[in-house]
Amino acid sequence: MVTILQLIVSGLTVGAIYALVAVGFTLIYRASGIFNFAQGEFFMLGGMLAGIAMASYGLSYPVAALLACVITVIFGLALFLLGINPARSASPIQLLILTIGASLLARGLASAILGKDFVRLPQLLPWDVWRIGGVVIQVQAVAIVAGAFLIVSAMGIFLSRALTGKAIVAVAANTVGAQLVGINRVAVISLCFALSALIGSLGGILATPITLTSYDTGVMLAIKGFTGAMLGGVGKPYGPVIGGLLVGLLEAFGAGFLSSVYKDALALVVLLLVFALFPQGIFASRSVERV
Repeated sequence: MVTILQLIVSGLTVGAIYALVAVGFTLIYRASGIFNFAQGEFFMLGGMLAGIAMASYGLSYPVAALLACVITVIFGLALFLLGINPARSASPIQLLILTIGASLLARGLASAILGKDFVRLPQLLPWDVWRIGGVVIQVQAVAIVAGAFLIVSAMGIFLSRALTGKAIVAVAANTVGAQLVGINRVAVISLCFALSALIGSLGGILATPITLTSYDTGVMLAIKGFTGAMLGGVGKPYGPVIGGLLVGLLEAFGAGFLSSVYKDALALVVLLLVFALFPQGIFASRSVERV
């Protein structure tokens, strides 16, 4: 029983990270119809930039985190304004390949400028671990889950209550209709890329104290976040969050009862099963088209 509880704790911790990646995927996809496979690089940049700013330049934690978020957001905006928007007439597959190219570019720049060594950040809280009934809980893991919950909740409130957030929802629901009532599509999608980059950088800053980060960590994060988004369904606001948590739990139990060698392969297996059995996601509702 203790082993199962320990695996649940571990699964929810990594699942919260995948959930944030999945939310970033969904935010951009719903507004633009594009799957951004540079989403994992937003996480990588957030963690690496903050860690190097503290270790090499002696910046305080808040200043380093703020700097990392700003640079990552600038990268996200540049990806859309300089890459995707000029190529908006291209097919979805071509745009997807463009985001993969942006991912490779970010990785190359990170390895050349920031280095290839693993980077870590200090824990946000002074305690190391809590032991509850034989289950060991890393305090930073609690910070990751709580931070993910707060980020997702804040995003939900922003989309449902703020005027700019409602504009994003309008573009996601009907792009042409939104433009007819005066909503600037380019500005809205730019905001989505900026928010997605911000979510990614914050997730990277939260996760780096226990997972470490290097220039190539974004690849698997993108794959697992995409798996979570597809598993939960990109059409539901809560779907990617639950999908990301499920991927984390499946990975933890697979590593615990099978072998940690297969934990990365499990995400690919789940992705193939989702495409075969639930192409709209497990929380997709049946749609009706009126003609």
